Amino acid sequence: MQKIKKLNPEQFEQECATVWSFPRRGNWATHKSTYRGNWAPEVVRNLIVRYSKQGDYLLDPMVGGGTTAIECKLLNRNLLALDINPNAIKITEIALDFESEFSPIIKTKINDSRDLSILKDDSIDFVLNHPPYADIIKYSDKKIEQDLSNIHDLDMFCNEMEKVAEEFYRILKPGKYCAILIGDTRRNKMYQPLAFKVMQRFFNVGFELKEDIIKHQHNCKATGFWVNKSKDYNFLLIKHEHLFVFKKVR
Repeated sequence: MQKIKKLNPEQFEQECATVWSFPRRGNWATHKSTYRGNWAPEVVRNLIVRYSKQGDYLLDPMVGGGTTAIECKLLNRNLLALDINPNAIKITEIALDFESEFSPIIKTKINDSRDLSILKDDSIDFVLNHPPYADIIKYSDKKIEQDLSNIHDLDMFCNEMEKVAEEFYRILKPGKYCAILIGDTRRNKMYQPLAFKVMQRFFNVGFELKEDIIKHQHNCKATGFWVNKSKDYNFLLIKHEHLFVFKKVR
């Protein structure tokens, strides 16, 4: 069992507006910022507190570095934590090795999020999803063929994300929510609104948009280098992501 200095954040205030900014990644429990592209624990905590209650059953189908799993253990939410990458599952299981005042059911499993047949229809209270942004960060270095982070073509990536969205819609209880954090990119020097392309795929399967939250990106890798490139080649650095909250109305 890991010894931890601080079990919960010293101060936590629930966000009440559509712009979120967290300069530092959470420094409580077993949270670490070493997993590239992991989302801030403050984001996850805000989502869990607002869109679920204690004892609910949540799903994170691309759990990555385990941020959602840690917060579920701290906030008494049951969780199915999935990832197509065995390394992510291993990291998550290590991150869960700490004592908490709660003992929710948290299960981990290697699984492709395009196939959630392990879950029944209308069985999940809340879905949290932080997918790769196409191949901006390659999590398995092409060792796992089905890994979405190996897809370069944006339309192809969105096609696969629609399959994911379809499964989310099937397993989510009516009236419940699904949150997805995703950013944009550039191709051939032109801005590509990947987030809105993915948003449309969620509409295609029946979801309605509850919120569009703008999340300020901090600590972007090689920021100084890219600041100079931005000036030299006349383009703006992308320093925001979209946090969409969708609702399964029926």
